[in-house]
Amino acid sequence: MSAPSSSPGLVERVSNFVAENKRAVLIGTAAAVVAAGGVAYYASTSQRPPPGADEEKGERKGKKKSKSKKHKAAKDQDSPILEERAPKAADVSDAAMSDDERSKAAASLKTKGNQAYQQRKFSIAADYYTRAIEVSPKPEPVFYSNRAACYINMSPPKHELVVDDCNIALSLDSSYVKALNRRATAYEALGDFEQSLRDFTAATILDKFQNESAAQSVERVLKKLATKKAEEILQHREKRLPSFTFVSAYFAAFRSRPLPTLPENPQTGDSTLILALEALGAADYTHSLSLVNEALEQGISWDAGKAEALNLRGTFKFLVGDVLGAKDDLQASIDLVPAFTQSWVKIASVYMEQGDPRKAFECFEEAIKHNPNDPDIYYHRGQVLFIMNEFAQAAENYTKSTSLDDQFVFSHIQLAVAQYKSGDLAKSMATFRKTLRAFPQRSEPQNYYGELLLDQGRFEDAVEKFDKAIELEKAKPPPMNVLPLVNKGLALYQWKQDIGAAERCCEEALKIDAECEAAVATLAQLSLQQGKIGDAVELFRRQSELARSEPELVNALTYQYASAAQMVFVENYPQMASQLSQIARSMV
Repeated sequence: MSAPSSSPGLVERVSNFVAENKRAVLIGTAAAVVAAGGVAYYASTSQRPPPGADEEKGERKGKKKSKSKKHKAAKDQDSPILEERAPKAADVSDAAMSDDERSKAAASLKTKGNQAYQQRKFSIAADYYTRAIEVSPKPEPVFYSNRAACYINMSPPKHELVVDDCNIALSLDSSYVKALNRRATAYEALGDFEQSLRDFTAATILDKFQNESAAQSVERVLKKLATKKAEEILQHREKRLPSFTFVSAYFAAFRSRPLPTLPENPQTGDSTLILALEALGAADYTHSLSLVNEALEQGISWDAGKAEALNLRGTFKFLVGDVLGAKDDLQASIDLVPAFTQSWVKIASVYMEQGDPRKAFECFEEAIKHNPNDPDIYYHRGQVLFIMNEFAQAAENYTKSTSLDDQFVFSHIQLAVAQYKSGDLAKSMATFRKTLRAFPQRSEPQNYYGELLLDQGRFEDAVEKFDKAIELEKAKPPPMNVLPLVNKGLALYQWKQDIGAAERCCEEALKIDAECEAAVATLAQLSLQQGKIGDAVELFRRQSELARSEPELVNALTYQYASAAQMVFVENYPQMASQLSQIARSMV
């Protein structure tokens, strides 16, 4: 488990605030917490007759003239409509027709195609649209888009031909929303989620966010794309420690313990273990990791020392995202010393990472059997209950932890947060004020109290608490905890819409901890607010690199690809760029 899980988490609050206040700045902002599914843009043809291939009664005029493109021959020999073939005998006189006669003939063929489509005779409808294309005196995007709709509904669908026809339709009319949606659907079926997302994004913006089905398609494809990319990244990414802020918060969630006593005749590995633990106490995490690996390689002579080393190495593995490796080390630590309750508590956090709370609670029960008076057990069991939204039970565990050791600041903080989440505002505020008096030199109560004040919209009071937390942090030996700086930036933005001040707070935080994900995420959102989409894409890419777990990575990639899709839209439709903020304001 980590240090206090404030309500809600900082990065989540940044995302939620931006989504609520300016949804159209980023199509994906409102969809950042990706839906579990989404209504498909095209309903299954087995459920109900599809809508008309193109429900416009007249022809759709292209916005620019272009030479007619010959449709690519298909390799499917089963359906003659998909083959290149000579015109039917009735069409031989086409060349002798005037342009007006050809236009009327094409319109008639299109009407017949629409009727066949409504009757679910997709091959026949496609044939009519093909003949309309051949006879028309100039290329009409509606004919290609309608034929694409036929290809989508054939069994099996002809997705490659859908893309071909929509490419032609869009070359004639780049704002043809139905062609964008049809091409997006085909790309999605072909597994090209990035291109599908771009098309669905363009269709949604061109429709001024009024088409709920297209918006749901953006969410669906975003989820597929981000999940796929996250899996690819995690397979090849070198494992490394997350930011100092994250690592220090994790270790701070455990009470400090005295160094183990060396055996009478210590071996080299025994002494190296002590160095590793000393480096941990000095917050030199990279050195501590290197030393504990070295100690285990050298060999540790006594069981308690080896269990300690396995606990530490397992913790580092957990922090770098090697969940299975962490589980193996922590279990080996328990096998050596079954009463080592910290290893039981940490393996419980591994089970929670794997989505198995039942096993996590079993680990807590085992730890209590060995040492019912270890306050860490109850604090971390409270954290699991908090994550599960069982706030009353979480509060009971924090209280139990505090009764066993009232000098651990996080038990007090988290009790106040649980009370707040339970809706008992008065009790929560009283607990925080008591904690502030009990720990006047600690920054954490100031920071987390500020977060609750911010959540209530008490901006001035919140900023005052963040400033006090920053002051206390700067008085400590470096490096400082930068989260109060990020919180202050967010508060100033919400309070005064002061983007410059918010950015300066985050930039100061990153000078101290260059890998602080909360600071990067906040800067990315602030870039979106200013329409600096290119900057936002780069910042979300950076956030993706910092993400520790798959859910964190999926979230960052969701924003990254949603931002990139809008950037492509602005490049393709520069005339719409100035309208986006106006659309956004109309939706707030």
